[in-house]
Amino acid sequence: MATAKKAPKKKPMSNEHKAALARGREHGRAVKNYLEALSANKPKRGRKRTPDSINKRLHIIAEELDGADPLNTLLLTQEQANLETELGQMEDRFDITDYEAAFVESAAEYGESKGITYNTWRRMGIEPTVLKAAGITR
Repeated sequence: MATAKKAPKKKPMSNEHKAALARGREHGRAVKNYLEALSANKPKRGRKRTPDSINKRLHIIAEELDGADPLNTLLLTQEQANLETELGQMEDRFDITDYEAAFVESAAEYGESKGITYNTWRRMGIEPTVLKAAGITR
């Protein structure tokens, strides 16, 4: 008659192991938040628009709407809505310095644990000054 083997009892995690896991999650979160903030604030191609240039175009659209035929009214109204949205987004831009500070504290240890090289960080758009502050070198 075969006896069933009992599953070995799991040893409870040590406090050091729990702390290391928590630190890893914290570092991963800091890196992820900074990369997302960089991506959200990435400059777009082409000539940069300013709030002044957008307001100037909105003023021109308002004048053109007065005598526009229905099709042009439709197109101008849509352009006006797009410009107002863009202007609102310019005003809502957030400051990424908090994300950057958390990244600087976490990136070296996170990168070392994951095998991430200097060149990979650069390809992701991280500026050399930020990498230097984080202690990441070539």
